[in-house]
Amino acid sequence: MATEAKRQKTDDSPELSPLQNFLQWCHKVGLVLSSKVCVSKAGTAAEYGMLATDDIEGGEVLFTIPRSALLHQGTAKVSALLEKESSSLESSSGWVSLLLALLYEYTAPQSHWKPYLSLWTNFKTLDHPMFWSKEERDRLLRGTGVPEAVDTDLANIQREYKDVVLPFINKHPDLWNPNTHTLELYTQLVAFVMAYSFQEPQEEEDDEEDEDEEEEKDPNPPMMVPMADMLNHVSNHNANLEFTPDSLKMVCVRPIHKGEEVFNTYGQIANWQLLHMYGFTEPYQSNSNDKAEIPITNFYSVIIQGTQSDSDQQLLKDKCEMLCQLMPENTALVFSKQGCLTDTELHTALKVLCMSREEFSEFKDNDGWEDVEEDEEKISLLYTNEGLPGLKAAWKRLIHEAARLTVKSYMEEGETEGEYVDKDQVLIEDQVALAKLSRREQNALQVRCGQKSILYKLMELTKS
Repeated sequence: MATEAKRQKTDDSPELSPLQNFLQWCHKVGLVLSSKVCVSKAGTAAEYGMLATDDIEGGEVLFTIPRSALLHQGTAKVSALLEKESSSLESSSGWVSLLLALLYEYTAPQSHWKPYLSLWTNFKTLDHPMFWSKEERDRLLRGTGVPEAVDTDLANIQREYKDVVLPFINKHPDLWNPNTHTLELYTQLVAFVMAYSFQEPQEEEDDEEDEDEEEEKDPNPPMMVPMADMLNHVSNHNANLEFTPDSLKMVCVRPIHKGEEVFNTYGQIANWQLLHMYGFTEPYQSNSNDKAEIPITNFYSVIIQGTQSDSDQQLLKDKCEMLCQLMPENTALVFSKQGCLTDTELHTALKVLCMSREEFSEFKDNDGWEDVEEDEEKISLLYTNEGLPGLKAAWKRLIHEAARLTVKSYMEEGETEGEYVDKDQVLIEDQVALAKLSRREQNALQVRCGQKSILYKLMELTKS
């Protein structure tokens, strides 16, 4: 049985009045919430969340959101203008139209979306690394890939605001004001979209030509989905958002007991991605989707260390140049808890880097093509945790040393491998010491230890 959102139990604390206003708004816009769940701050993983007030069976609909209640550039009050001038709002992110809509609706006193957007009064709850100091990012997240991703984000945001958004705002002073709709607010709204938006899945096309055309199109733009964004994420989730032509539905995917939290999933996301995009992590070892990356350049560095003569160095240079033609220079080999996720790229790199002079000469003459096409399924099996110990000795050594080199990137200057491993691993297992860390320190530690555990497992599987 379903009931309107306004009937749901909420806390009586005055600080939760924005939640009560939101639930009343949900009723007005036709959002239907099951009587078996309630929205709360108490008893949830972080901030707002959803709790089961009764046992829920798999397949039950927890709430239904009409498409008219979704917030995006097509439903905002300024939608007509954004559509009319869409050509001037194109950018690499593809988010400018949505962000301009949010800038307007977030600051408009009579906005239809005010009860929803008022749940985030100042975005202080957002703790993405983009809001950390650069010193803090570089110190706590060294080696994880997050500082580099954030630096790129911030540069892109600033460029997008200066080159696209600000000129548009100045062109329409009746709707936007540069003193109100600042770069700071724009950056906060970018983080808001990163953390809370949803993208509708792309429709699959049967015809190959249609598929090719579809790949050339931009993916569906993000949109804000009230109520769905109240649910927290875990990889072992118990609910999933389904899209229909008329509405979006949150559906229970396995039984949920009374008192348990309802968790959605944002996808198969590693802890470093969760921290970068959403500002939180899952506890160490509980994220089944955790990943670690080894830059392809680390493989080059390992090979260089064993190269002596000038002719060998030239051969290595030629091999690297060939690999750069086959894959980008910034390629990273990605490993999960089960093995390599980029097995084709890893197989190519190992094969080329370990070729004899004669083998490489023949390979080069064929412009990187081989006479016999290899079995992709067989290649995939080679780079699972079960297959890695059976690789050629030279290949295992190269993986082992590249992983070890990657581990070194987490270290502070002057630290040794042993000191670094002991410090982080001991800390993550000491609940008393862990509790004394700040939220940012805890999240960074979860990321570091999760990535390193995968690298250490890889080193163990490939040791001689």
